[in-house]
Amino acid sequence: MKNICLTISVMIFAIFFAGIKSVNGQTDALKYMEGISLQLKSIMDDTWDYTSSVAHSKSAKKIETKRKELLKTITTVKNKITKMPDFEGDASLRDTVLAFLSIDYDVMNDDFSKIVNMEALADSSYDQMEAYLYAQQIANNKLDTASSNFIAEQKVFAEKNNINIIDNQDKISKKLESSAKVFTYYNKVYLIFFKSYKQDVYLWRAITGNDVSGIEQNKNALLTSTTEGLALLDSIKSFKGDNGLVAACKKALLFYKSEGGTKLDDIVDYYISKDKFDKIKTAFAAKNKASLSKAEIDEYNAAVADVNKAGTKYNTANTKLTTDRNTAIDGWNTAGQNFLDKHVPKYK
Repeated sequence: MKNICLTISVMIFAIFFAGIKSVNGQTDALKYMEGISLQLKSIMDDTWDYTSSVAHSKSAKKIETKRKELLKTITTVKNKITKMPDFEGDASLRDTVLAFLSIDYDVMNDDFSKIVNMEALADSSYDQMEAYLYAQQIANNKLDTASSNFIAEQKVFAEKNNINIIDNQDKISKKLESSAKVFTYYNKVYLIFFKSYKQDVYLWRAITGNDVSGIEQNKNALLTSTTEGLALLDSIKSFKGDNGLVAACKKALLFYKSEGGTKLDDIVDYYISKDKFDKIKTAFAAKNKASLSKAEIDEYNAAVADVNKAGTKYNTANTKLTTDRNTAIDGWNTAGQNFLDKHVPKYK
């Protein structure tokens, strides 16, 4: 059984400081806004660097380094904006930006630290994985709310000072917004895959533990999760014409569904035969060899033949299932990385 835990840590926000232009000669207000915008661009750049690392780097250490670099940048920018004066007695824009940066720092530092800790346990169960991804969503929602407040205050400031705001996102903002959609889509499909993957783990735990009743129980649960998962996949549209992730997930689920169907029959039969043989063997060993009847010896020999035959079928079935399982999981791994590589641009 090949173990796998695919997780994706996403902590994205899109700072949207729109294109601005002055009217009626309000150049001082324009310069004030542009000064704040210039400071925020360094945060956007480091946020994109971090986001790209999440999608493309296989090094957890590198990703964590990028997060710490982002925290330093947020601190530096916040200190600089704190020292900025208000604009003609109006501190609303500066203070709203500072409030945004405080939330940004807290989320990236405190919330994300908790998420990193959750990651270690995320693969222990479907509920843990769901909670792990949900915690990321909650953290992102905090940033979205703070960002919305900032944008709203920016518009108020612009109206007060006769400045037009042009809806014109720069390249990094567009990349961040696009990547957020990529990760949302990925995580949705990933949870469907993980539910059946984890149920398969429980099934094989019962198999290796010689738990016949547990095998039956987990087989049924696997059939349920795969049936539900396949139905959910049918409702998910392709991502910008790319259906590779859904197709790989569907292929994995079809394998799990077949496994929960009849593919385990020879394995279950082996454990039933083994249990029967163990009982006959115990009774046979307890008797005086000289007093054994021909019928008892024949029964024992027949049990040996049956368990050996069942064992051969077990090995054949187990080898085939292991090969097919690894193929399905490898296919999912490849499709997942290809999906991220295709839809999340690399930093610079």
